[in-house]
Amino acid sequence: QVQLVESGGGLVQAGGSLRLSCAASGRTFSTYYMAWFRQAPGKEREFVAVWSGNPYYADSVKGRFTVSRDNAKNTVYLQMNSLKPEDTAVYYCAAARRSWSRIVRDYDYWGQGTQVTISS
Repeated sequence: QVQLVESGGGLVQAGGSLRLSCAASGRTFSTYYMAWFRQAPGKEREFVAVWSGNPYYADSVKGRFTVSRDNAKNTVYLQMNSLKPEDTAVYYCAAARRSWSRIVRDYDYWGQGTQVTISS
């Protein structure tokens, strides 16, 4: 069982930066594929980034967001730069046991989400 707790969301102006953190419980954190998803109002939850030895990103955030993890701290991060109003969403951390993917249903554990709001 893995519990995930996100933090770091907030309200920033367009062009600004935020760093999200996702703290995980459990001794097997390093064996999980860790990803970030987001969900804007009225839209489906969508893949943002994943750390799988190498980072992979959605095209919409490539070059602006950076995903990283610290296994010693059981934490995964999402550094978000050059933020745009369209980045406004609830951001979720997710963990998968078997493999990484861009698909919501492939992830076994989810955090409660953290709100990110970008003003124009």
